[in-house]
Amino acid sequence: MSEDVVVFKNVTKKYRLFKTRRERLISVFTKRVKYTTKLAVNDVSFKIKKGETVAILGKNGAGKSTILKIITGVSFQNEGEVEIKGRVSALLELATGFEDTFTGRENIYLKGDLLGIPKDEIKKLEKQIVEFAELEEYIDQPIRTYSSGMRARLGFAIYINIEPEILIVDEVLSVGDKQFEKKCLQKVNEVIEKHDVTLLFVTHSTETAKKFCKRGIILNEGKLVFDGDIKEAVEKYESSIN
Repeated sequence: MSEDVVVFKNVTKKYRLFKTRRERLISVFTKRVKYTTKLAVNDVSFKIKKGETVAILGKNGAGKSTILKIITGVSFQNEGEVEIKGRVSALLELATGFEDTFTGRENIYLKGDLLGIPKDEIKKLEKQIVEFAELEEYIDQPIRTYSSGMRARLGFAIYINIEPEILIVDEVLSVGDKQFEKKCLQKVNEVIEKHDVTLLFVTHSTETAKKFCKRGIILNEGKLVFDGDIKEAVEKYESSIN
């Protein structure tokens, strides 16, 4: 039986909401500033096994992005336990985190270093990353000269080729023209099928969810309201928004 690679046990994440930025700043120095509390994730529990393909569905504000942030280590829960086993690759904000004065090639190594990947491993992957990004001579130009689409291409090429064990995809990948987008989706499928990768797919597109995933989790106002077969999940989600 496959091991659990993502475990959430009674996880709660709260955010403090202030009326102004000034009040938020003052709150760093004193507890007297009034605020309201937003429960972004409310006592959520689930387990995902190695190799599972799971769609996370929910309206805006349901808690999907907060859960992704917790899994990727960008944010931390206030209550509960989280356990992650394996290298996480998150295809979220593809164009962020680059150093503008570095070339595209130099940024490949910078990203690798930030992700904790040994330099010799990145060296082995460099050629396939460069080829996949299709940036040609621009790969050795400063990234400040890149368009947003070129940055996203390079970001995707890095994240998808580092041999992730847990792959997180947020929404449909729009990183260039339709042909390149199709290439990206094919690559995601290839990685899942060949390397027994665990997929967490956050989307509003139920058709895409059914295409990639066998299991669906539905969130509503921070709570988990359904966890089961993707077809049933899609039916329940669509009925809730219609």
